[in-house]
Amino acid sequence: MSDKKQTAVQWFYDKIKSHFEHDGDLLETLTFTMTIAKKMEREQIVDAWVDGCSEFVEGQATNSKEYYEQTYGGKDE
Repeated sequence: MSDKKQTAVQWFYDKIKSHFEHDGDLLETLTFTMTIAKKMEREQIVDAWVDGCSEFVEGQATNSKEYYEQTYGGKDE
């Protein structure tokens, strides 16, 4: 099963890394920051899944838009 999806963080990194390839130090900083962002994103995805399961089990399920707004503030920057 190799039909994996790309996360938004990975997509963003892939789009901007070419702008930093001329400067090794900047690319290293970008790559380090990307590693941290991917860990944060993974934690958020796992937490959202766990929260969603527990809300479903408890009969308090909300829709995804409400969950996003409650968890992340609801406004896309």
